Amino acid sequence: CEAPAIMLSQVMLGVVLSLLILLTVSGNVLVCMAVCASRRLRCLTNCFIVSLAVTDLLLGLLVLPFSALLQLNSEWPLGPAFCNFYISMDVMLCTASILTLLAISVDRYLAVTRPLRYASVVLPWRVAVAMASVWTVSVAVSFLPIQMGWNTVNGTVQNHGPWAPERKCRFELNRPYVLTDALLTFYLPLVAMCWTYLRILRIARAQAKRIIAVALREHKATVTLAAVIGAFVVCWLPYFILFTVLGLKEHPDPSTVPEYPIVLWLGYTNSALNPILYGALNRDFRSAYTHLLKCRCPTYGGWMSWQPPHTAAAGKAHNQVVFTVHVNL
Repeated sequence: CEAPAIMLSQVMLGVVLSLLILLTVSGNVLVCMAVCASRRLRCLTNCFIVSLAVTDLLLGLLVLPFSALLQLNSEWPLGPAFCNFYISMDVMLCTASILTLLAISVDRYLAVTRPLRYASVVLPWRVAVAMASVWTVSVAVSFLPIQMGWNTVNGTVQNHGPWAPERKCRFELNRPYVLTDALLTFYLPLVAMCWTYLRILRIARAQAKRIIAVALREHKATVTLAAVIGAFVVCWLPYFILFTVLGLKEHPDPSTVPEYPIVLWLGYTNSALNPILYGALNRDFRSAYTHLLKCRCPTYGGWMSWQPPHTAAAGKAHNQVVFTVHVNL
């Protein structure tokens, strides 16, 4: 009686995980296609959105299937070398996803706080440097320490050696690695994101007192920003709290902790939510989605073609309404 029940629960779990993977892949493919197909979405700001979508897409293709395999099967059939590669990819892509969210928040902050200088500050080469920095940090906290054994208690490469359990895929943790990784890839980005978004909302409220047009959009912008930061915290905070606690205790195998798979997959869910939060909440993305799903390619004009005003009066007006232009995510 217990065996059929266990099998049924495994089948249901497999279906749920498969649906999450499918949602992650399809949602992020749709975001990339929307930007490619729509002229109105081809701008420097959306380079970060595409980078985020590509990162989450790679997570859905290269990491989540093996995470599901590990979740559904108690044994790891693919060997220790691929196990360490998979774990490194997992850490790298999750880190890149989180840091790209931080880059988006900084971009929005500059758009609101420096509206007249935004076009001269956010240049293509600076966007490229920002994205290169995201990937450099992501590789530095993933492949390098894991392949060098800096994340283990005894300083050896995890899952290798005669003492490593056979057919197991373990992500080992020690205190220095956990503190460094958690601070760089979650806690500091979280503080920075909260600060930038709070500043954006404060500026929006100040502008709303001077112009009705902004006031009409403030509620939508507030809800959108709250959804962005709220989803990020809800999805990743439980994992990083448990990750930090287990690392400080130098737990030999975090995957054996009952809560670990739950909070890990909750974090993965953020990659499935990103296309919704950064796509469906933007009217240009919604329009592009509609056209793509109807197998038509939108070709309407560019929304970033508006040049900064050159007169003082125009500059003041631009300063008042720029929030509606740049914080419409």
